[in-house]
Amino acid sequence: MLLIFDWDGTLSDSKAKITTSMQLAAIDMGWDPLDDHHIHNIIGLGLPEAIAQLYPDVDAFGRSCLRDAYARHFLALDEARPSDFFPGVIDVLDKLKEDGHILTVATGKSRKGLDRILGVLGLSSFFHATRCADETASKPNPLMLQQLLREFGMDVNDAVMIGDTEYDMEMARRIMMPRIAVSYGAHDVSRLHSYDPVVCLDQFDQLLSWGRLG
Repeated sequence: MLLIFDWDGTLSDSKAKITTSMQLAAIDMGWDPLDDHHIHNIIGLGLPEAIAQLYPDVDAFGRSCLRDAYARHFLALDEARPSDFFPGVIDVLDKLKEDGHILTVATGKSRKGLDRILGVLGLSSFFHATRCADETASKPNPLMLQQLLREFGMDVNDAVMIGDTEYDMEMARRIMMPRIAVSYGAHDVSRLHSYDPVVCLDQFDQLLSWGRLG
């Protein structure tokens, strides 16, 4: 089966780091930082799309400056301490790969950002393929899912999207791809249920109990 994982909030416990980086970037700009819940709402989008949603009245130059400041703060925080994976992630991924499943990532991160993190973690060659928002289209556009399906010659019913946000659920729903929600990420689980996930995981290792992976 083709397993497509979101990164932030699904595999990586990076919500606090993303939030802090965006707040510090706003302070650099001389703006009042937004509350945590506003920033949690945009996790999963590509960075330009996230900033546009957070600051719709700011012009393109201001958004570009904020984007640079965010990237600078996130890099500094991540170099000081890379974000941990959620409990069980590595063991589960190892087991799924051993069982012959195709492991991929579809993320709102930039290609540069994802490649850096995979390199730091020693996972550059672990996933069979990855897609990032700046080389395809930001969620909830399903383009990255469609590209992964084409790359591996898979039918939509032989794949599943696993994610923690409405954006993950919506992009999968747009092409009728099965979707699995996780309850511990950026968006409240009540928001995810409206997208009819086949299952909602409270812990990542519960993925192994999903019947279609047996």
